[in-house]
Amino acid sequence: MRVLGIESSCDETGLALYDTASGLLGDALHSQVDLHTTYGGVVPELASRDHSRRLLPLLEGLLKEAQLTLDDLNGIAYTAGPGLMGALLVGATFGRSLAFSLGIPALAVHHMEGHLLAPLLEPEPPAFPFVALLVSGGHTLLVDVEGIGRYHPLGESIDDAAGEAFDKTAKLLGLPYPGGPHLAALAETADPTRVARYRFPRPMVDRPGLDFSFSGLKTSVLTATRRAEEAGRLDDAERAAIAAAFEEAVVDTLVTKAERALAQQKRERLVIAGGVSANSRLRAALAERLPPLGARAFLARPALCTDNGAMIAFAGACRLQAGEQTGLEIGARPRWPLAELEPIAHG
Repeated sequence: MRVLGIESSCDETGLALYDTASGLLGDALHSQVDLHTTYGGVVPELASRDHSRRLLPLLEGLLKEAQLTLDDLNGIAYTAGPGLMGALLVGATFGRSLAFSLGIPALAVHHMEGHLLAPLLEPEPPAFPFVALLVSGGHTLLVDVEGIGRYHPLGESIDDAAGEAFDKTAKLLGLPYPGGPHLAALAETADPTRVARYRFPRPMVDRPGLDFSFSGLKTSVLTATRRAEEAGRLDDAERAAIAAAFEEAVVDTLVTKAERALAQQKRERLVIAGGVSANSRLRAALAERLPPLGARAFLARPALCTDNGAMIAFAGACRLQAGEQTGLEIGARPRWPLAELEPIAHG
């Protein structure tokens, strides 16, 4: 089955072609970073308009690269939520209408299920069951995964998501949009002796449970930044030290909670997915801390960690192949709990 995947939940327009027999045939991505940089964050109306402009040219280029035509498609999957309402509706309208015109099935895909399943596109995919840590700009949650659609929430952020904390902290440090990658790059330049001056809290790791909280950590960084500024030592080197100490706190918190979830569920496989999973410090911490526990981390390649069409095409193909499809209605769900998804017959 050959499926076109469409991702338009926020500020990246992604399309991909996935074949259930031969794998990923091609993908195309347009980032709106330059469009939103002037405003210091995503402007929903601008995002929607840009998706509208980009979808058709991206599709034409993708089909040409794969040497395929629209008639070669057997199904279309599109992100229906969660995300920005207008942006979601652009992709949903495009995908559902195209499927109708071609007489092929369409499927509304959950954005976070796409992220969760992205590591299954790698040469060594994880086998079910596993624990998944989903970390992105809008979500931080731990899920026990028995199969596709069989998701049991274990814990989530009660305030800011990890990616959101990265972006807000970057803004505190005067870094440009998108803040997370800039903060991680700045942290790489930090002097360890300066970093040692800062010991930011690891929120909620000293109490039972698997929920997260990052708003207090962000406040600690704000306090430290102001003190450094008042003392006249908030230069680039000090900002780098603060960035590195913040990153260490987030990574330590994420890995500690993931270790706890593995032990609680008696699992040996941990899937990390979402934009923050591309963070090099997080990947290094997992490689160091999981093997002594007899556990292994599975991550998608960096290009498939952030929003992309490949993860939507794959997630959609899994469900379309199992006989699922969406009706003629065109809808979007800005908020959509992962636990509401139905399991597939052979998931």
